[in-house]
Amino acid sequence: MAVLKVRTTPDPVLRKKSKRISTIDASIKKLASSMIETTHDCAGVGLAAPQVGISLRLIVICPPEQEELVLINPEVVRRKGERVVHEGCLSIPGYFGEVKRAESVVVKGLDLAGKGVRVRGEGLVSQALEHEIDHLNGLLYIDRLESPECLYKVEAEEAKPQP
Repeated sequence: MAVLKVRTTPDPVLRKKSKRISTIDASIKKLASSMIETTHDCAGVGLAAPQVGISLRLIVICPPEQEELVLINPEVVRRKGERVVHEGCLSIPGYFGEVKRAESVVVKGLDLAGKGVRVRGEGLVSQALEHEIDHLNGLLYIDRLESPECLYKVEAEEAKPQP
């Protein structure tokens, strides 16, 4: 596949609500594969299709040392608990912020075979699922900051894999 260009703010595609995918064809499978490759290339944890300029409801999650996850038309159906996390985004390079995320989530969607799936995520996976689904709704983590003081600039060597 191919490493795709990650869109950064203020690209308008990042602020649009993505369209549902009605047919899972070869182009969707190729896109998912390229998104996984891009996530690894950028040392990220997840990626949403709008981040590569495609306004469709498709996300990939690639947590360290865990199986990759592809979800089509995902939606959070349950959240449990709350915690403050240190979060960054490939579409907002050089910045991190503190936002509230669930301790665990249950997400439903479709896999690449078109089969309905439910995924339970905890910790980093939970955070990544919420973060990437926000992208599908035109939201960025900076929209969830409690105040501007919760956002800070970091040097390149301080950066680490992020959702």
